Amino acid sequence: MTLSTLDLALVEEATKKSGLIWVRGAGADRALWHAWLDGAAHVLGDGPGEQPFPGLADGAAAEVTVRSKDKGGRLVAWTAVVRELPPRGEQWEAAVAELKGKRLNAPDSETMTDRWARECRLLRLEPVAVAAGLPDGSLAAAPLESPAITREPVPAGLPKLLLKRRKPAR
Repeated sequence: MTLSTLDLALVEEATKKSGLIWVRGAGADRALWHAWLDGAAHVLGDGPGEQPFPGLADGAAAEVTVRSKDKGGRLVAWTAVVRELPPRGEQWEAAVAELKGKRLNAPDSETMTDRWARECRLLRLEPVAVAAGLPDGSLAAAPLESPAITREPVPAGLPKLLLKRRKPAR
């Protein structure tokens, strides 16, 4: 299946401008940082200290959802074919050069490309189709059971502390 020029332009522009893409492979959904290069999104991970992407395998399909950077809403959803790029190849080097500038807080910024070649996978997500419309429902997952989501009563003294007026400085 071939994308129309208009569909490809929409996918490319939305994906370039979004800081994260949501990717669903055979495993769970993941929010992944990425770089757009040569008509595809490139994601790096599955190594120590890098983003995990279980369920994404070479030759498999993945569903990609692109969100708006400012509002966070869904802009476009597209189907991709996953290709794993071999380390140190020409495409790998070009993609890593783009990704290197987007990798924040790397503990080893001088040698991270060598570490990526040894320990990580670089996947190329090539768009093949755009989803026809928005899915029914929100696709939001229910929060996991945890004591952290249980609301407690507000302490009695908190409103006084928050609403306390300060005296004007003289």
